Amino acid sequence: MVWTAFPYPDAGYRHTPESLQQAWPVLHSGDCEPFPTHPALVQAWIAFHAGEFERATRLGLDVGVNGYAVAHKAICIYTQYLETNPRKKIATFECVAERCERQQREQPGNPSGWYWHGYALGYYSTGISVVKALAQGLGAKVRHSLETTLRLAPERPDAHVALGVYHTEIVDKAGAMIGGLTYGAKKEEGYRHFETALRLNPESAIARVEYARALRLLEGKRKLAEARAMLEQAAAVHAHDAVERLDIEAARTELNIKLNEEK
Repeated sequence: MVWTAFPYPDAGYRHTPESLQQAWPVLHSGDCEPFPTHPALVQAWIAFHAGEFERATRLGLDVGVNGYAVAHKAICIYTQYLETNPRKKIATFECVAERCERQQREQPGNPSGWYWHGYALGYYSTGISVVKALAQGLGAKVRHSLETTLRLAPERPDAHVALGVYHTEIVDKAGAMIGGLTYGAKKEEGYRHFETALRLNPESAIARVEYARALRLLEGKRKLAEARAMLEQAAAVHAHDAVERLDIEAARTELNIKLNEEK
């Protein structure tokens, strides 16, 4: 696998072990990961925040199950934003989901194993089509993993964002009635999760990007102004690391698309 380089290198995203620990609460306001005790994982997280996703993945996987959190986050963020081959995307998310199932067996109380399972399966489902994924029963697995994440870590903002996306995708693809009766998906529940994520992590760009997308998909023209305002807010957020920069650039790209559509 040839990894595409992070396109926005910035000295401000690079840390020493000491500065990483100091910045940790801000850098991990979305996933609430504990600071690592293993020296290799400290280096893996340093690489991750700098946008060195391949190195972060290798260092994390070399540690084993205890390194899956950083490895899976690096793989998933890279694949979501920088991988351009659709087949590779699907295969990568499937691989992460399978590895997370091992982690769930060995570390059932670790929210990371459940979160990245739900996240990876969600993007895998999008890759093969949400309708096909629902027919295969993947929707229930995504929901179970994300709800288990929140049972273990109720105030983990990124899990609330992911559940908001889950409700949005189901209602958008299956409709409000079937989505609600068959899959327990409701747009109001999705909005509640986005709002909770923003309450817990007010500076989150990705929560605003996904909330704006939900409003566009589920409300149409009625909420376009609100969705645009959220994208503008996301685009103006200060990036503390490579991942936040990718989230912000995604918001800026989406905002430019909407502005051109309005012309």
